[in-house]
Amino acid sequence: MAPTEMTSAVRGVYHITAFSWYAFIVKNLNDKDGEDLPPGIFVYGGPWKYLTFLNLVSLLQMTFFGLAAVNDLQPGKKAESTLSKFKDFLFSVFAFPVGTFVVLLFWAIFAYDRELVYPATIDTFFPPWMNHAMHTFVLPILLGEVLVQPHAYPQTKPKPFFPLLFFFYTMNIFCRIIWVYMSVGIWVYPLLGRFSAPGLVGFFFFNMSVVISLYLLGNELSRRVWGKRL
Repeated sequence: MAPTEMTSAVRGVYHITAFSWYAFIVKNLNDKDGEDLPPGIFVYGGPWKYLTFLNLVSLLQMTFFGLAAVNDLQPGKKAESTLSKFKDFLFSVFAFPVGTFVVLLFWAIFAYDRELVYPATIDTFFPPWMNHAMHTFVLPILLGEVLVQPHAYPQTKPKPFFPLLFFFYTMNIFCRIIWVYMSVGIWVYPLLGRFSAPGLVGFFFFNMSVVISLYLLGNELSRRVWGKRL
């Protein structure tokens, strides 16, 4: 087998394995629907109130790796296809920065005080392996993707940041977290209740700057790994 064919084979196996892993996680999450929730899991708003569930299901990890697996089956110059360009955009602007952000923020808060983000009572509902599936393994899988395939990043101008920020803040923060708070007066993430109004705005802007930094980091990692092949 030629080196190029071997690389393509490894890439295809990687994408199918990653997609299957996320499909398995989503199935296990769906199987939890209807079970009695322990204290510490806020029911109102459903699982979509948590960024981690949205991160797994909606246009991010599972969708990206599914598209990547389909793209591997395309004959000819895959990099020039519309599917490949969309896949690269999805990875660079959404999957890598948001997925990495979830891992870093979750474990930073967890290390400080887990009750602010993932109360101990949740362990009786979500087993530890599922917690790591949602909040740990996401990052090494994304880094593995950087190593197995080059991704064409949009030019580093304000334009690619707009859809990223729209998705991350409008769809998640304003449409879910703040909506739930305005409806019932309870923050789905206890940490947010520790902030004053100006502090909350500052926290959101800080998160925005971290996500943008992670976008730039992904671009730099891809450039260093693949160089002129991009």
